[in-house]
Amino acid sequence: MIIPCIDLMDGKVVQLVQGREKALEADGPLVMLDKFKAFPEIQVIDLDAAMGRGSNDELIRLVASHATSRVGGGVRSVDRARTLIEHGAHKVIVGTAAFQTNGVNEEFLRGLVAAIGRGRLIIALDSKAGRIVIKGWRESIDLQAEQVIEKLEPYCSGVLCTYVDKEGMMQGTDLDWFRRLRAATSLEITAAGGITTLDEVRALLAMNVHAALGMAVYTGRLDLAELARL
Repeated sequence: MIIPCIDLMDGKVVQLVQGREKALEADGPLVMLDKFKAFPEIQVIDLDAAMGRGSNDELIRLVASHATSRVGGGVRSVDRARTLIEHGAHKVIVGTAAFQTNGVNEEFLRGLVAAIGRGRLIIALDSKAGRIVIKGWRESIDLQAEQVIEKLEPYCSGVLCTYVDKEGMMQGTDLDWFRRLRAATSLEITAAGGITTLDEVRALLAMNVHAALGMAVYTGRLDLAELARL
C-alpha cells in the first residue's frame, strides 16, 4: 500500500527536512485530500503536538472526516489516543511514549491497548545513525530498531519506521534496513524517510512493506497517477 502523508504545523500542510527545517507549505488539507483520493489511507502527523506546542485538532477532524486516516504526533497519554479516535482517526501512531531509555514502555502500551485496542495502534520506530530516536527525533536512545521490533508485537498492529537520516532530503532511503526489519517481525511495516524513486517504492512493496510518501510527492518528483497505478 502507498500512503500519502499530510504533516500539519501552525494550521498549515507542510513538509520538513529531518523534522526540523520547513522546506515547503502545500495546499490546504481538502485540496491535498482531493489529490490523494486514489489512495486507501492517509497518514496525518501533527508536528505542533509532537513538539509540545499546541495541536491542529480542527484540521485532524477535517481530514479524518474525509479519508481513512492514521494519525500521530504528540500521543503521550491514553487520553490523547482516545481523543484522536473520537476525532475520527482510524488508527493512532505512538512514538516517544512507547519507549524508555532502557527499552519498551510496556506499562504505557498495555494501557493504550486496553483503551483503544491493539488493532488501532501503530508504533513509530524511527532511526537515525543506527539508533532509535524520540521527542521529535531530537533525542536518541541506545537501542536499534531491529532489537526491539519483536517486543512490540503484543501492543500494536503495525510499525511506522522512518529512516530519519534521509527524511525529506530526496536522496533515497535504506532498503537494506527495511529488509532487516521485515525479516524480524510479522507486523505490518510502513516505511518512510527519503523514499524518492518509483524503483524504491516497488522494492518496498515487493518485500511487503507499505510506503509512506511525503516530500517526493509534494515536489512532484513522484507522480501521483503513476503511484496510483502501482
